[in-house]
Amino acid sequence: MLLNYGSLLEIAIEEARLGLSEGGIPIGAALFDNEGKLLGKGHNRRVQENDPSVHAETDAFRKAGRQVSYHDKIMVTTLAPCWYCSGLIRQFKIGTVVVGESVNFPGGLEWLRENGTNTIDLRSEECITLLKRFISNNQALWHEDIGEE
Repeated sequence: MLLNYGSLLEIAIEEARLGLSEGGIPIGAALFDNEGKLLGKGHNRRVQENDPSVHAETDAFRKAGRQVSYHDKIMVTTLAPCWYCSGLIRQFKIGTVVVGESVNFPGGLEWLRENGTNTIDLRSEECITLLKRFISNNQALWHEDIGEE
Protein backbone atom coordinates (compact mmCIF):
# COMPACT_ATOMS: atom_id res chain seq x y z
CA MET A 1 0.00 0.00 0.00
CA LEU A 2 1.42 3.37 -1.04
CA LEU A 3 0.79 6.16 1.43
CA ASN A 4 0.22 9.76 0.46
CA TYR A 5 2.78 11.45 2.69
CA GLY A 6 1.43 14.87 1.72
CA SER A 7 -1.92 13.97 3.29
CA LEU A 8 -0.18 12.82 6.45
CA LEU A 9 1.81 16.07 6.52
CA GLU A 10 -1.44 18.06 6.46
CA ILE A 11 -2.24 16.77 9.96
CA ALA A 12 1.16 17.96 11.21
CA ILE A 13 0.64 21.35 9.51
CA GLU A 14 -2.72 21.73 11.28
CA GLU A 15 -0.89 21.12 14.56
CA ALA A 16 1.77 23.71 13.65
CA ARG A 17 -0.95 26.27 12.96
CA LEU A 18 -2.61 25.43 16.27
CA GLY A 19 0.66 25.99 18.10
CA LEU A 20 1.10 29.36 16.40
CA SER A 21 -2.46 30.39 17.31
CA GLU A 22 -1.62 29.59 20.96
CA GLY A 23 1.39 31.93 20.84
CA GLY A 24 3.91 29.14 20.37
CA ILE A 25 6.38 27.98 17.76
CA PRO A 26 4.69 26.62 14.60
CA ILE A 27 6.01 23.08 14.47
CA GLY A 28 3.63 20.13 14.32
CA ALA A 29 4.00 16.36 14.21
CA ALA A 30 1.97 13.18 14.04
CA LEU A 31 2.75 9.49 14.51
CA PHE A 32 1.10 6.96 12.19
CA ASP A 33 1.14 3.23 11.75
CA ASN A 34 2.38 1.81 8.44
CA GLU A 35 -1.13 1.89 6.97
CA GLY A 36 -1.55 5.60 7.68
CA LYS A 37 -3.72 5.30 10.79
CA LEU A 38 -3.17 8.27 13.09
CA LEU A 39 -1.84 7.19 16.49
CA GLY A 40 -1.08 10.60 18.01
CA LYS A 41 -0.56 14.21 17.01
CA GLY A 42 0.96 17.20 18.73
CA HIS A 43 2.78 20.48 18.43
CA ASN A 44 5.62 22.37 20.00
CA ARG A 45 4.28 23.65 23.33
CA ARG A 46 7.53 24.79 24.91
CA VAL A 47 6.32 28.39 25.17
CA GLN A 48 2.75 27.61 26.18
CA GLU A 49 3.76 25.21 28.97
CA ASN A 50 7.13 26.77 29.84
CA ASP A 51 8.60 23.29 29.30
CA PRO A 52 11.63 22.95 27.04
CA SER A 53 10.96 19.24 26.46
CA VAL A 54 7.56 19.58 24.77
CA HIS A 55 8.63 19.48 21.13
CA ALA A 56 6.13 18.53 18.43
CA GLU A 57 7.57 15.05 17.96
CA THR A 58 7.62 14.28 21.69
CA ASP A 59 4.07 15.59 22.05
CA ALA A 60 2.80 13.35 19.23
CA PHE A 61 4.81 10.39 20.55
CA ARG A 62 3.39 10.75 24.07
CA LYS A 63 -0.16 11.12 22.80
CA ALA A 64 0.19 7.94 20.72
CA GLY A 65 0.62 5.89 23.88
CA ARG A 66 2.64 2.73 24.20
CA GLN A 67 3.09 0.67 21.07
CA VAL A 68 4.28 -2.92 20.84
CA SER A 69 6.90 -1.87 18.31
CA TYR A 70 7.90 1.33 16.57
CA HIS A 71 9.96 0.04 13.62
CA ASP A 72 6.84 0.10 11.41
CA LYS A 73 5.70 3.54 12.56
CA ILE A 74 5.93 6.82 10.64
CA MET A 75 6.78 10.09 12.36
CA VAL A 76 5.60 13.03 10.25
CA THR A 77 6.82 16.47 11.26
CA THR A 78 6.70 19.91 9.68
CA LEU A 79 10.41 20.49 10.38
CA ALA A 80 13.46 18.24 10.44
CA PRO A 81 13.76 16.86 13.97
CA CYS A 82 16.30 18.43 16.31
CA TRP A 83 18.91 16.26 18.04
CA TYR A 84 16.60 15.70 21.01
CA CYS A 85 13.77 14.42 18.80
CA SER A 86 16.18 12.54 16.54
CA GLY A 87 17.37 10.74 19.65
CA LEU A 88 13.79 9.77 20.48
CA ILE A 89 13.33 8.43 16.95
CA ARG A 90 16.53 6.36 17.23
CA GLN A 91 15.85 5.20 20.80
CA PHE A 92 12.49 3.73 19.83
CA LYS A 93 13.60 2.70 16.32
CA ILE A 94 10.83 4.56 14.50
CA GLY A 95 11.24 3.24 10.96
CA THR A 96 10.28 6.23 8.83
CA VAL A 97 10.48 9.99 9.32
CA VAL A 98 8.70 12.31 6.90
CA VAL A 99 9.59 15.99 7.21
CA GLY A 100 7.86 18.95 5.68
CA GLU A 101 11.13 20.82 5.34
CA SER A 102 14.77 21.01 6.33
CA VAL A 103 15.62 24.41 4.82
CA ASN A 104 15.14 26.51 7.95
CA PHE A 105 16.74 23.87 10.18
CA PRO A 106 18.46 20.67 8.99
CA GLY A 107 18.21 18.93 12.36
CA GLY A 108 19.52 15.40 12.64
CA LEU A 109 18.32 14.07 9.28
CA GLU A 110 21.75 12.95 8.07
CA TRP A 111 22.43 11.20 11.36
CA LEU A 112 19.08 9.41 11.16
CA ARG A 113 19.84 8.32 7.58
CA GLU A 114 23.31 7.11 8.52
CA ASN A 115 21.74 4.98 11.24
CA GLY A 116 19.18 3.30 9.02
CA THR A 117 16.07 5.43 9.47
CA ASN A 118 14.11 5.92 6.26
CA THR A 119 13.87 9.71 5.88
CA ILE A 120 11.73 11.56 3.38
CA ASP A 121 11.94 15.35 2.95
CA LEU A 122 8.85 16.68 1.16
CA ARG A 123 10.32 20.19 0.82
CA SER A 124 6.89 21.71 1.42
CA GLU A 125 6.77 25.39 0.48
CA GLU A 126 3.98 25.83 3.04
CA CYS A 127 6.17 24.47 5.85
CA ILE A 128 9.20 26.47 4.71
CA THR A 129 7.23 29.72 4.54
CA LEU A 130 5.39 29.19 7.84
CA LEU A 131 8.58 28.75 9.82
CA LYS A 132 10.62 31.31 7.87
CA ARG A 133 8.00 33.95 8.65
CA PHE A 134 7.96 32.94 12.32
CA ILE A 135 11.76 33.05 12.60
CA SER A 136 12.00 36.49 11.00
CA ASN A 137 9.44 37.86 13.48
CA ASN A 138 10.70 35.97 16.56
CA GLN A 139 14.50 35.64 16.34
CA ALA A 140 15.16 35.42 20.10
CA LEU A 141 12.42 32.89 20.76
CA TRP A 142 13.53 30.73 17.83
CA HIS A 143 17.19 30.66 18.86
CA GLU A 144 16.20 29.84 22.44
CA ASP A 145 14.04 26.95 21.18
CA ILE A 146 16.82 25.32 19.19
CA GLY A 147 19.38 25.84 21.94
CA GLU A 148 21.41 28.64 20.39
CA GLU A 149 22.46 31.73 22.29
